[in-house]
Amino acid sequence: MRPFHYTAVETVEDALLEAGAMREVSFIAGGTNLLDLMKEDVMRPVKLVDISRMPLDQIEPTADGGLLLGALARNADTAYHPLVRERYPLLSQTLLAGASPQLRNMASNGGNLLQRTRCYYFYDVGVPCNKRQPGSGCPARTGLNRLHAVLGTSQHCIATHPSDMCVALAALDAQVHVSGSRGERTTAMQDFHRLPGDRPDLDNTLAVGELITGIELPAEGFAAHSAYLKLRDRQSYAFALVSVAAALDLDENGHLRDVRVALGGVAHKPWRDRAAEQASVGRPACSAVFSELAQTVMEQAVGQGQNDFKIPLARLAIVRALEMALGMPADQRAAAEGMT
Repeated sequence: MRPFHYTAVETVEDALLEAGAMREVSFIAGGTNLLDLMKEDVMRPVKLVDISRMPLDQIEPTADGGLLLGALARNADTAYHPLVRERYPLLSQTLLAGASPQLRNMASNGGNLLQRTRCYYFYDVGVPCNKRQPGSGCPARTGLNRLHAVLGTSQHCIATHPSDMCVALAALDAQVHVSGSRGERTTAMQDFHRLPGDRPDLDNTLAVGELITGIELPAEGFAAHSAYLKLRDRQSYAFALVSVAAALDLDENGHLRDVRVALGGVAHKPWRDRAAEQASVGRPACSAVFSELAQTVMEQAVGQGQNDFKIPLARLAIVRALEMALGMPADQRAAAEGMT
């Protein structure tokens, strides 16, 4: 680990002042990802601004019936908060599916959004990586790419975003609150993370020196019909091969009034296909319709060889997650999947 300067602040104003416009300054809260990256010499901040003492750890109702999650609230506290469990069980499920209890007790909500990719080549400073050094190359495209993306990739990067929490936030249409030298702004969760394009080193739309202060959930939490399905190599402490956050709203006839499908483990950001979702609105909530939706969502997917299996796996996972959200019993799910 390289030498760095350290300072602790207690207000947003002081944090922004300390950071200034220097790209080499990093904010640190729980540090569960940043410190690993510093130890591996992947990230090399010249200055750390400790924001863990700022009063941004509250979880409070908003005036319009939603919920505001403080950026410094811990993942564990958020997952077990009574209002989150009652009104946004999808978010609670995704948080508890991620990392380990020890990490969830340290990791902050804002930090969760800022996780860097877990690509082998990104972490290995002895090989090229466009995310570390744009223009140096992407060895994952012809190398070890079993965990890599099949949607939204570019010739410059096929890495995936590792967060579970962000998949639920994308499905719920959360808003991210940001403060910077130009004031405060709010951005949709779906617009917060970037696809790689020709600048895979830019993971999100934060400007230099900007700071996440909160995450706002809308009033609709899909408490009655939602589910998170995470498929991984082992039952715990593993990143998703494919994950699905599914949420449904049904009318009195059992037809889809709203349907949300957000995918993790398949793209550089949580992936949603809003056109495919909208095409399912008004149709019966059944496995056949879910299967059509899954086919549409994945029709543009392209494998890189070792990760080709993710494409059919994601189709099946979407159907299964939607069936789980609907509340379909396991025996009916098995029978329905056998016919689709």
